[in-house]
Amino acid sequence: MKFRVTDPEALAVRLASADFRLRTPRTFERNVLYDTPDRVLRGQQAILRVRKYGHHWVVTHKCLPRNNDPAARHKHREETETEVQDGEAIGHIFSQLGYSPAFVYEKWRTEFADAIGHVVLDETPIGTYAELEGPPEWIDATGRKLGIDHADFITLSYGRLFDQWREQTGSPAQNLTFDEIPPRAA
Repeated sequence: MKFRVTDPEALAVRLASADFRLRTPRTFERNVLYDTPDRVLRGQQAILRVRKYGHHWVVTHKCLPRNNDPAARHKHREETETEVQDGEAIGHIFSQLGYSPAFVYEKWRTEFADAIGHVVLDETPIGTYAELEGPPEWIDATGRKLGIDHADFITLSYGRLFDQWREQTGSPAQNLTFDEIPPRAA
């Protein structure tokens, strides 16, 4: 679950009060989503992603689980990922297999953790969001602990949030990157 953050410093104070520890300091992250020219993966609500997070490369495939409940309040995805040595080489391999870069998104991410789950703070070109990652009961309890109204929870991906932002602003940006969306455009 995501939620919009208007005061990142206040959230950091609330996280510390709720016994969350800083796990990863603010780190730049660049994600490239690959798809076929006719966007087969997007139609299946699946992604094939190459992420560079700091100095690490990770390849991820996410898809809906076989027993997906579309009415569920929490977002569930089957996720398979692995670290790789050279993400650009993997991207080239994907291109040779018929997948090409379909969408790029960037953010500055700070990670916090407690004994059960993670809270990540993502500074994107269209605003700052936090994401609660853990079991559904933990997400609900942590949201309450942090004073987040469940009506403010968002299950949309950054791609969908970007689509909404483009509709609202009329921006010609094709990717959610700091180069394409100047500061204060959000």
